[in-house]
Amino acid sequence: MNSYLLFSLVILYLGLLFFIAYYAEKKNSGFWLNNPYVYSLSLAVYCSAWTYYGSIGVAANQGLEYMTIYIGPIIIIPSWIYINSKIIRISRVHKISSIADFISLRYGNSRSLSAIIALVCIFAIIPYIGLQIKAISETFHLITNTSNVNNVLYDSATYVVLIIALFSSYYGTKYVDASEKRLGIISAVAVESFLKLIFFIILGIFVVYGVFNGFEDLYKQAEKLPDFAAKNTINGLEGGFNWFLLSMLSMSAIFLLPRQFHTTIIENRKEKHLKTAIWLFPLYLLIFNFFVFPIAWGGKILFLNENVNAELYSILIPLKFGNKLIAMMVFFGGLSASISMIIISSISLSIMLSNNIIIPYGWLEKFKINTETNNTKNIVNIRKIAIFSLIIISFIFYKYMILGKSLYSIGLVSFVLISQLAPSFFGAIFWRRGNYYGAISGIIVGVIICYFGLISPSFSENFDESLLFNNTFFNFFHIPYLSIISQIFFWSILVNALLFTLISATTVSNYRERNYAEIYVDINDYIQNHENAYIWKGRAYISDIQKILVRFLGQKKTEQALKIFNLKYKINTENNTADSRFIKFSENLLSGRIGTASAKILIESVTKEDKISLPEVLKILEESKENISINKQLSEKSDQLLKLSGDLQNANINLIEKDQQKDEFLDSVAHELRTPITAIRATGEILLDDEDMPAEIKKEFLENIISESDRLNEIINDILYLDKLETGAMQLHIKENNIVETFQKALKPLLHLFDKRSLHHSEVQLLNNEIFKFDEQRMIQVFQNILGNALKFTNENGMVQTKFMVVNEELKISIFNTGKTIPDEDIDYIFDKFYQSKNQNLRKPIGSGLGLAICKKIMIAQKGNIKVKNNETGVTFDMYLPIKNNESVEIAEDKNIDEI
Repeated sequence: MNSYLLFSLVILYLGLLFFIAYYAEKKNSGFWLNNPYVYSLSLAVYCSAWTYYGSIGVAANQGLEYMTIYIGPIIIIPSWIYINSKIIRISRVHKISSIADFISLRYGNSRSLSAIIALVCIFAIIPYIGLQIKAISETFHLITNTSNVNNVLYDSATYVVLIIALFSSYYGTKYVDASEKRLGIISAVAVESFLKLIFFIILGIFVVYGVFNGFEDLYKQAEKLPDFAAKNTINGLEGGFNWFLLSMLSMSAIFLLPRQFHTTIIENRKEKHLKTAIWLFPLYLLIFNFFVFPIAWGGKILFLNENVNAELYSILIPLKFGNKLIAMMVFFGGLSASISMIIISSISLSIMLSNNIIIPYGWLEKFKINTETNNTKNIVNIRKIAIFSLIIISFIFYKYMILGKSLYSIGLVSFVLISQLAPSFFGAIFWRRGNYYGAISGIIVGVIICYFGLISPSFSENFDESLLFNNTFFNFFHIPYLSIISQIFFWSILVNALLFTLISATTVSNYRERNYAEIYVDINDYIQNHENAYIWKGRAYISDIQKILVRFLGQKKTEQALKIFNLKYKINTENNTADSRFIKFSENLLSGRIGTASAKILIESVTKEDKISLPEVLKILEESKENISINKQLSEKSDQLLKLSGDLQNANINLIEKDQQKDEFLDSVAHELRTPITAIRATGEILLDDEDMPAEIKKEFLENIISESDRLNEIINDILYLDKLETGAMQLHIKENNIVETFQKALKPLLHLFDKRSLHHSEVQLLNNEIFKFDEQRMIQVFQNILGNALKFTNENGMVQTKFMVVNEELKISIFNTGKTIPDEDIDYIFDKFYQSKNQNLRKPIGSGLGLAICKKIMIAQKGNIKVKNNETGVTFDMYLPIKNNESVEIAEDKNIDEI
């Protein structure tokens, strides 16, 4: 492919990433903001160019050893729910923005320790960034079939790196507060993680099923290779030790790599997102590695007698078969993997470079006198230059230091160097006795061992691993069956951890270290009120500290922050004396901008602190913990009382409502019973008083007495029947019945009444099967009540239509009549007992007033329902019955069934 065309496609791809970052920032929607899958995918920045190319090279040359880089993280990631939850809480309450701040704050907020940690990270990661640039450059030249020229001005890969540097420096410094979440960058990284996985899967499928006839064919051919059997084992117990140490190395890397700390801790928006990450991220790693071994062995088979770099098999294989599309996919997948790593690493390193080295050792005095606008501009510019410079230095490192090195070796050297932070890192959150002297001694000595045992020899042009241990000093520590990486990792971590433990155990921590030790180890106890757990004694004035804050936050934001603080702790605004809480609050406000160490130095410049003895620190902390515990208990009790009070209030309201309902029901019953009784009594009195009444009139009066007696009997029966339904005393007989036949049984006694009033009745049957489970007698009662209701309210020559259908796995029976519509205010109450409409006819309809209430209870008792709605020309009653357990029922698929 033409290099200019590929370069143009790379520019378009970077433009797409730029757009995704811009869109996510601008849209600021919940999809990007609070999506646990976006967060989990961003963690896949761990899978860099090493994963895309280097692991295939290791699988081809060293066998299963490549898996150790993923086994370690997969094993340890489930513990994130405890370990990383703790780290996230610590980082959040202290406004921590980098791993250097996290470790140094725990050991007394030391400026020197934070600078050393920052330097270790920079020296470890610059070669790793160079590795990504190397991968981009080599694959670019491989796709375009061009040579890697020494003159950087004529190398297209140079300009790709420049664009990445510009993109990173722009989007990586949008927020002056380094602890802010970079939504745009993380969204772009998540999309890249998804794409690089898809492209790698496509490559794997192409190799296994396009080049070979499946896994069986591939492995049958691979078995013929002389080293196949040896590279499909871990090489016994000796190899097992290498596996164990390399797995431990990658296990520490998943916590300590600056890019991993940044994405996992700093960019975490919700702690609960870890619950998704602990299964999705390991699954991502497993899927990614599913095709590594097949691709590696496929490459060995295809390029058996050719001298090619095994790390580039992923591109060489599709190119060999002329499939440029898949080769391009692999290139852009590798580009995605490299870009993600470069961007996140350069951002995290620039924060450490600015906050832990440049600002505390050169800019603090200038910041004290500059305005907020100038300070903000200077901080952002320092980080922009830092990001750009780090990427360019990494490019130079690639061109002149690691051009001929393998991706695998460079990656592991970086892992070993960064692992020197492990003892002080894990000691920070689990061991109270760890202190500054132990941490700094362990790190320095561990790095020295790495330098002389691994870094210096690795970058020597004539390095030979076997010659390294001919040296008397190294020969003493030589473990024959371990690789050089495993040996240096073992000895450096062992010495580092021993020094950290012994020095910390034999030296006394100062009060500030012990203060942070208690907060870090017991963060769950202090998280709700962490400012109260900060111990400080001395003289300080709010007005002096406020002047410092204004230099960085501006007048408006400073006043808002002070207002929040005063409201939180109920502090009188006239008070000018600063206490420990305000000191800690102010340091946190500055930490995100200039780092924890610089924030401490600035606040100390306007305060006078008195040293506190260690016993006094422990006593204050113990009292603070007790107060927090008591407050927590009181808060819990208060919540319980509030809940109980609410429950009692709700219960009281329910009792009042029940009492009102009972009174209304009794009033309704009394009224309904009084009406026929009054009519009977009045008629009886007339008959008694008028002895000369004509026989015909007397007969009519006696018929009224009988009619009202029947109505009275009907009301009493309905009340008793409704009571049985409500109390569950009425036993249902649910079995399979034909719903249409049941309806016709209910309709038959009423047909002569329909004819008498010239009402037209029709049925619409849309069922494929008429058999359903229900209580037939009760359904007849429901049908007759609804049909009787239609008879009462439908004018002569009107129409009643019944429709049977299945909708949403329910049997639906709709009975429509052209009678008078129900007033809107009555719709919600039509099924209530004795409900009387305010707009009813002057003449009260015949009946007990309980028919619809009984229908509702019958339908609910059968797990169904009944509803009513007005139509343009009348009223429709819809009855629903569940059809589960009716396997024989076939559901009609007509989507417009309600329109039939």
